[in-house]
Amino acid sequence: MTTQSQGICRTVVAAAVGGLAGGTATHLWHRFGPDTKWASQERRRLARAHQQRMHWELLSKAIDDPALAVVIDNYGLDLTPQKRRQFMYANLWYVNAFHNYESGLHDQRELFGILRELFQSPYMREYWEATRPHRASLDPSSSEAEIGRMAEALFHEIEAAADTDEWWVVGEPPLD
Repeated sequence: MTTQSQGICRTVVAAAVGGLAGGTATHLWHRFGPDTKWASQERRRLARAHQQRMHWELLSKAIDDPALAVVIDNYGLDLTPQKRRQFMYANLWYVNAFHNYESGLHDQRELFGILRELFQSPYMREYWEATRPHRASLDPSSSEAEIGRMAEALFHEIEAAADTDEWWVVGEPPLD
């Protein structure tokens, strides 16, 4: 008889634990399931990471193959294949810095420092000049446009101070 009571107790406890686990899982599903802000942000983060990878792969193919590079040559300039490759490579560096900022790996001050270094290259500055019309078409309220404006101001300060050896002090980093 005692054995039978213990078996019933175990069954009741197992049912209670199972019900509690199920209730907890249901609560968490409703709180963090696919229709929540958290899940939506996670999907966007994953989509952004996938897009970054695709951007890198597509540009890498174009850099490696001049016949493919002309397909996306929208600079509006008569570029040699070498110069086109340099512009695409400069784009990869800029986009990498921007995406590191967007993903939270760098704050705006750190991004400013990275851009300051990138703009020391005359190739990067030439790319920046050539792509100014591209940035003009961005949604002015987007973070990409905001960072573009910050970079543009820095670019002009570096251009004005091109004769100085103290490039690391050119420009005023943003306040976070």
